[in-house]
Amino acid sequence: MLILHHLNNSRSQRVLWLLEELGAPYELRTYQRDARTNLAPPELRAVHPLGKSPVLEDDGRVITESGAIVEWLCFRHGGRALLPAPDDAAYAEHLELSHFAEGSAMTPVLLQLYTSRLGEAAAPLRPRIEEQLDAMADEMERRLRPTGHYVLDGLSAADVLLSFPAEIARAQGRTATRPKLAAFVEWVHARPAYRRALDKGGPYAWA
Repeated sequence: MLILHHLNNSRSQRVLWLLEELGAPYELRTYQRDARTNLAPPELRAVHPLGKSPVLEDDGRVITESGAIVEWLCFRHGGRALLPAPDDAAYAEHLELSHFAEGSAMTPVLLQLYTSRLGEAAAPLRPRIEEQLDAMADEMERRLRPTGHYVLDGLSAADVLLSFPAEIARAQGRTATRPKLAAFVEWVHARPAYRRALDKGGPYAWA
């Protein structure tokens, strides 16, 4: 039995969307951020010591990290078509963009989030963070294929993982000058499975 431990306004939304795309049966357990601190509740630490989401349970196996969860679901629960074959030339690009989504793309997002709490003490860092946020948005724009997807010409695991940094870029106004990235976010948000995931997961700030 699949169980998704889902935190509101988090990267877990992508995994919930993927589960809806795959049509895999699952149980959803939801958690709410603290209204004052925006941190995850302590109940998540009972699931995994890091106390973060998403966390996926699959017949007792606990899996963390969005990239690993997406890969696991695609391999084990009906999403093989969302991954290039390992001997396909596109597989290297799949690996690269999947790690980019959680590594390079998210690092300046998190730096901006954390330094925003420092007030003027963070002023020396802001230009560099802004430069990196623009660079990551440029890279997401550049890497989109003519069909409007990453890696494959239809929905892929890379599309799922890159949807969150793309949503952040839109919320920050960075898609106004990056039309392909803007269209990608609109395509994601229009998918019926994404709409179902929103209904089940509750209010989501980036939709």
